[in-house]
Amino acid sequence: MELGPRRWAQGLGEREGFLPSRGPAPGSKPVQFMDFEGKTSFGMSVFNLSNAIMGSGILGLAYAMAHTGVIFFLALLLCIALLSSYSIHLLLTCAGIVGIRAYEQLGQRAFGPAGKVVVAAVICLHNVGAMSSYLFIIKSELPLVIGTFLYMDPEGDWFLKGNLLIIIVSVLCILPLLGYLGYTSGLSLTCMLFFLVSVIYKKFQLGCAIGRNETAMESEAPVGLHNQGLNSSCEAQMFTVDSQMSYTVPIMAFAFVCHPEVLPIYTELCRPSKRRMQAVANVSIGAMFCMYGLTATFGYLTFYSNVEAEMLHMYSQKDPLILCVRLAVLLAVTLTVPVVLFPIRRALQQLLFPGKAFSWPRHVAIALILLVLVNVLVICVPTIQDIFGVIGSTSAPSLIFILPSIFYLRIVPSEVEPFLSWPKIQALCFGVLGVLFMAVSLGFMFANWATGQSRLSGH
Repeated sequence: MELGPRRWAQGLGEREGFLPSRGPAPGSKPVQFMDFEGKTSFGMSVFNLSNAIMGSGILGLAYAMAHTGVIFFLALLLCIALLSSYSIHLLLTCAGIVGIRAYEQLGQRAFGPAGKVVVAAVICLHNVGAMSSYLFIIKSELPLVIGTFLYMDPEGDWFLKGNLLIIIVSVLCILPLLGYLGYTSGLSLTCMLFFLVSVIYKKFQLGCAIGRNETAMESEAPVGLHNQGLNSSCEAQMFTVDSQMSYTVPIMAFAFVCHPEVLPIYTELCRPSKRRMQAVANVSIGAMFCMYGLTATFGYLTFYSNVEAEMLHMYSQKDPLILCVRLAVLLAVTLTVPVVLFPIRRALQQLLFPGKAFSWPRHVAIALILLVLVNVLVICVPTIQDIFGVIGSTSAPSLIFILPSIFYLRIVPSEVEPFLSWPKIQALCFGVLGVLFMAVSLGFMFANWATGQSRLSGH
């Protein structure tokens, strides 16, 4: 949930992300990226990058597996993980050549001010999507938690409506926390590890839980009424393709985005080198691949084709363990929203008010406007899969595929790598793959919306 490297970003405040742009003093050596000696160990860097990767996308992976099959899903997840690692290789190569420690500044180096604006806009879009997914989790899960403590039906009373609760949480919890979350780094990863352990435990406790979602288990309606139109067998599909597959790969891509955080973590790394940072990235991505694979597999093998895009919503409202998991996840996402809001606010201030000194009124006004817009978005969007799908089809392929490949082609000089050299051909194909991924995902998603298939899925 992108908590780890934010302390570094907040330390920069509103300043630019370039290394010193003026030439070195006479008799001194030029400033290089590695001259900024960090103090973060290899293990802590892995932890920070894992935090940057980890996000709300983990809740949608079992849904993705339900619409691709176990083997096909794991193969796709492995491909996304490997491509993310290659993408980080491109970023580190560019950073090593030009000595830049911010993703946005690579855009400026590649295309001038327009490039910086485009990259900042993509990062803003992605973080708005992440904020929306966190608030949607609050909208979905908080009524269940409050209803459990009050012994009330979460659908019955006006003050348990999710749309109202996200407004209350935004005003009473998120706004007061802005700027005070530099040390919540490990919370999200710890909560999601707790979530994973609980998912595995509940699989062995429940066995086949077809039809056992919260509604079916706790209402008086027959279970069969909740399963009409769905596969009611406890048989896992190894390979399947259906209309909802347009959401599955974007959900996986959304779950692996960490690229704007790579260069700040690189800056903090002790004894920094491209090889050492690539090892950090590989270990982090490998760990998240294992965690994602286990969560998706055991979640899918609990609910099979009935699993929803927000898997936590499938479990019983009254289960004590799941109640603890809900509380942990709600705490994590509530504390994460202000942290994710910071880079959006910083980017907007740099784009709209360049060169102006920091101003608290402007700072608070931008935060309020962003929170209002995201609240309206979450209230209007009917399902979290739409958030995962749109962000996973737009900003995720841009940050993982398209922008790193363009940076590599533009920044790496022809003296180092000729345009027709194999590394640049690979980078070009990588960027083309990202464009195709974006076009195909959006095309199928719009087709689903036009035909109503997104709603017919029942999620």
